[in-house]
Amino acid sequence: MLDLYGSILEKALFPAYEALRGRPTVPLLGRLLECERLPLAHLRALQLGSLRRLLRHAYLHTHHYRAVMDERGIAPDRVSSLDDLARMPLLDRDTVRATMDTRTANFPPVAVEKTTSGTTGQPVVVRYCAESRHWRDATRWRGYGWAGYTVGMRALHYWGFPPPQGSWLRRRKVQLDRLVKRDLYVDCTVRSEEAMAEAVAALERFRPQVIIAFSAGAAALARFVNEQGVRRWRDIPVLLGAERLWPDERAAIAEAFGPAFETYGSRELMLMASECEAHDGMHTSMESMIIEVVVREPDGAVRPARAGETGEVAVTDLHNLACPMIRYLTGDLALQRGDEPCRCGRTLARIGPIEGRVTETLRDGQGRPVSGLVFNTLFGAIADVARGFQVRQARDGRVTMKVVPAAGDRLPPATEELVRATARRYLPGVRFEIEVVADIPLTPAGKRKVVVVEPPEPAGDEEDEAPPALMIESAAPAP
Repeated sequence: MLDLYGSILEKALFPAYEALRGRPTVPLLGRLLECERLPLAHLRALQLGSLRRLLRHAYLHTHHYRAVMDERGIAPDRVSSLDDLARMPLLDRDTVRATMDTRTANFPPVAVEKTTSGTTGQPVVVRYCAESRHWRDATRWRGYGWAGYTVGMRALHYWGFPPPQGSWLRRRKVQLDRLVKRDLYVDCTVRSEEAMAEAVAALERFRPQVIIAFSAGAAALARFVNEQGVRRWRDIPVLLGAERLWPDERAAIAEAFGPAFETYGSRELMLMASECEAHDGMHTSMESMIIEVVVREPDGAVRPARAGETGEVAVTDLHNLACPMIRYLTGDLALQRGDEPCRCGRTLARIGPIEGRVTETLRDGQGRPVSGLVFNTLFGAIADVARGFQVRQARDGRVTMKVVPAAGDRLPPATEELVRATARRYLPGVRFEIEVVADIPLTPAGKRKVVVVEPPEPAGDEEDEAPPALMIESAAPAP
């Protein structure tokens, strides 16, 4: 339950602040709450209307989609079914990067431009308009609300963070914003016993009413709490994302903190699906996007996944008119669900579980676990100068970060220093190398592994008994 300040923040301060900035977050949230129990046929009719609008706009105002639709004989005004969306090509990451300018419309203006965190090793730049931003904000609050999280609650974010950027004033504004909104951020990247003890201490001081966390990070902290027997709080709902939530992790989190709610989102599209109190798949954000689960046949044909079948996730943002992303492949796999209603009464279509979001754990020089997501987060800050990356920890503990520069044959000195600083912070005592390469090959299965950890050397090996000193080198040719 909210205290007095929380209630004021939810009922007065937050709505006033959003309205002052011209953001219709609160009215849109109300509309979403009204829609989530409409008949499924009505929701799909709403999607169809939004899809027609998006395709018409993309055809009239972007060079890329006009050429695509002309080539495929697609007339936006003749789209009569959601099935017609399958006539559009899938949008992979290489095409996203190559068509950034030709997909950008002459209006409305781009309101947000950001870089993804690179969970697949190939970050991309995403542009979207204010309308899409508003829908994303409202969709997030609706999905979080299914777990009981509302504006005004004290929220502990057990997350990974990119290196601090921006001016001193901007960083202070971020700190003030978090203070007012009652958000406490704790870095989950280092998972040593000392770091987790500090996280538990922060939790006890802050007394959060909700926890938002990386799935693997929350699971590691939960195991620590359970093994040490240090739980001294009532149930706290935990919203989880970024990585697959496994059944044993869900059980550990429930024992340590409270009920776990899985979410599915990305920086490209924000919250795409969320788990409700029934914990039976994740409801998709049908009013703001179309989520497809597709299967590629051996002959190259693409078809919708059948109920109970796993396929690739393709998403269409229905409200991004500034730089449309139509049938964008997120790089994840998901289980397709049928149309049977959820026990919670919400009619929004469901997917899940999500596959393909598992990051291996690195080790620092003392053998302490460090989440591989530290480099995903870092890469979001340097993607303007690099096109791809892969991190590999060898059996002897050495870590090599392969990087594909966006231009030239090496990274800028400032970028290398940023990488060095990150490695010194999270991987002390580890020999760390940067290797500049022209490309990073896929696995035989056609996947790109972002973090690769080789099995440790057998116990008793006398070689390299002491951890090597931290050393960061560049394998790029000398100028």
